[in-house]
Amino acid sequence: MGVLRWILLLPLLVVLILFGLSNREEVALRLWPFDLAWVVPLSVAVLIFAALAFLFGAGIAWAASLPHRRRARKLEEAARLLEAELAEYRSREAKAVGPVPPAPGSGNLLRLQRPAA
Repeated sequence: MGVLRWILLLPLLVVLILFGLSNREEVALRLWPFDLAWVVPLSVAVLIFAALAFLFGAGIAWAASLPHRRRARKLEEAARLLEAELAEYRSREAKAVGPVPPAPGSGNLLRLQRPAA
C-alpha cells in the first residue's frame, strides 16, 4: 500500500513544485471593505486558496455524513441487543430441552437429536 501511495502522490508533488517555481510573481490580495493588502507570490496565494477550498469541501462532506453515521450507530446498537436476546432465548431453550434420551434400539451408540430451531 505504501508504494501505491507514493506512485499516486509523487506526480502531484512534482506538479505543485513546478507550479510554485513557475509563478513567483508577487500579487497583492485585497479585501474590499478593508484597506489591507497581502503581498505574496502567486503560487502561494493559489495553493492557500486551494487548500482552504479543499478543507471547506471536506467539512461539507463530513457534515453531510453525520445523519448516516448516527443511523448506523443506532442500527449497530439494535443488532447488538437482538443478538443478546437471541443468545438468551437459545440458552433458555437448551435448558428447557435438557438431555436427549437415546433412541430405542440404538444399542451402545448414543445419538443426540436437537429440536428444530
